[in-house]
Amino acid sequence: MPFKRVSASQCPTYRGYETVKLLRRKKTNLMETIEKVQRRFTKRIKGFNCIKYEQRIAKLGLLTLELRRLHLDLIFCYKIVFGLVSVNF
Repeated sequence: MPFKRVSASQCPTYRGYETVKLLRRKKTNLMETIEKVQRRFTKRIKGFNCIKYEQRIAKLGLLTLELRRLHLDLIFCYKIVFGLVSVNF
């Protein structure tokens, strides 16, 4: 049986990918804003105002928002792969 050529716009996975890219761009701006709040907050803790952000986070045992999001994305992918959560495409 020969394969039928399909354009990218006809592929629901591709359209979903484009939607995810658009949403991620919007969320990136929001994440940067929230990350700034975390930077300012950790800087106000006594004894942490002269330390770089990465060091403050390490001493407090925190992760950056980007790493937390990546961690949660990987957990969600694991759940999808092993059927722990149902996803309708």
